[in-house]
Parts: sequence; C-alpha cells; structure tokens
Amino acid sequence: PVTDGSRELHSLCAQLEFLLQFDLKEKRSFFGQRKDYWDFLCQGLARRRQEHEGVRFVTSLDKLKTPVGRGRAFLRYCLVHRQLAESLQLCLLDPESLCEWYYARSPFLSPQRRAEILGSLYELDGVTFHLAL
Repeated sequence: PVTDGSRELHSLCAQLEFLLQFDLKEKRSFFGQRKDYWDFLCQGLARRRQEHEGVRFVTSLDKLKTPVGRGRAFLRYCLVHRQLAESLQLCLLDPESLCEWYYARSPFLSPQRRAEILGSLYELDGVTFHLAL
C-alpha cells in the first residue's frame, strides 16, 4: 500500500493539484477570498449528487481554513476511498461549468485530454492508499 511517506504519493498529489489549478479562472467569494479547485469540485459534485461523503468529511475538519487545504484533503480522501476518478468525472460532465471555471488551455476542456486523465485516474482505483486523513 501507498503511505504518507511515499515519494510517489507526494509527486502524484502535486501533479493532481497542478492539473486542477492549471488555467483555472480567478474567482472570489462574497468576502473576497480567492476560490480554488476545491470550490470547483464542490460545485460540480453538488450538481450531480445529494452530498458527497468526501466533501462532508473535509468540511467537518475545523483545522482546514483555506480552499487549497480543503482540496488537498479531498484528494487524499478520494485516493483512500478509491473515488478520485469518479468524483472528478462527475465534475467534468458539464461543459458550461468547465468554461465557467477554466480558460481554454485547460486539459479538462479537451475531450481527448480529459479522457486520458480520467483513464489514468481510474487505474489508481487498483492501488491501495493508507493515508492519514
């Protein structure tokens, strides 16, 4: 199993975060806080499901104060529960939402790139992750 001490885990998480932040439009909350991929994921999942267990878990963690911190915790939760590919795919289903959140260079706006990314993420479902949540 992959644990917190794994170098590959840190590289994987950094690459996932880079993908999710690449060409992300700058948005701000009502109070001026910059929105990040965490906000995109929450909005995308809320449109598709009643409530995602990962979102509920992350929002229950009082120590997480920033969208980036919440996003990282969500990625780790999804890796442990083998839900990363499915969760991201749900967020990527709505082209209007993608255009609202991402500029044209985002790989998520290319059907071919999106399929490649999701295919790779679905392969991760076969990997066991034992991470501190």
